[in-house]
Amino acid sequence: MNETKLKIALQKSGRLSADSINLLKTCGIGFNDGLGKLRTEAENFPLEIFFLRDDDIPEYVSDGVADIGIVGENVLAETQKNCVMIEKLGFGKCRLSLAVPKSFDYQTIANLNNKRIATSYPNVLSRFLAENNIKAEIHTISGSVEIAPGIGLADAVCDLVSSGSTLFTNGLREVETVLISEAILISRSNLNGELQTILDKLLFRLKAVRAARQNRYILLNAPNDKLQEITALLPGIKSPTVMPLAETGWSSIHSVINENDFWEIVEQLKAKGAEGILVLSIDQMIE
Repeated sequence: MNETKLKIALQKSGRLSADSINLLKTCGIGFNDGLGKLRTEAENFPLEIFFLRDDDIPEYVSDGVADIGIVGENVLAETQKNCVMIEKLGFGKCRLSLAVPKSFDYQTIANLNNKRIATSYPNVLSRFLAENNIKAEIHTISGSVEIAPGIGLADAVCDLVSSGSTLFTNGLREVETVLISEAILISRSNLNGELQTILDKLLFRLKAVRAARQNRYILLNAPNDKLQEITALLPGIKSPTVMPLAETGWSSIHSVINENDFWEIVEQLKAKGAEGILVLSIDQMIE
């Protein structure tokens, strides 16, 4: 009897590929992702994996060829396929922005009226312009959008931006954010009960990995006369673990701290007399 498998579509190459593969493997799912593979099966989880072009993933999921997929929000917004966004995954963060040459006298978005804009995202851009009552001529380009103003093809561009270095290199500056994007997990509608059960198990693992990435495990030694003050800085999941050391008057404290608060808390711990502070990454965190 064939085992039911959940089918997931991943980007075969590009900015989300490595992080998507690493996410599944950090979830304890083993599979062969060798160069050139288009399909593989997980060794220890009921999962079948397709490696596809980023732009094709929403269509495969919408058509039911794949049950779920990892894709950028920007791609889903552009393709407008009938998929359900299940979870934001916390990587592949970028923005779709309008940019103009540095010599362009840009004051407000009204300056783009009757201008030519080059983009690989005509649908998203069209909606954004319509929402802002701007009429512009959209030139759809599949790649190297940022060179369009320099060769006289467009007055402005609408392109993905991470650091902004590519725009700067091409003499452009950002003027408007059209869309904030990151990697998301999408699903087709109406998964049957068995597939939904597998998806729920996968989501349980994904959420544990995401929680772990947002936190750090911290171990430190503290003088007993400062325990109350130090443990007040370390709430942990419920409360810190405190264990006596062999040396009289000292204890070891174990806890979990949010990555965003890390440096500020460590400085306060040092000021309270904490010593031997160790900070470790966490693979999974189940609350």
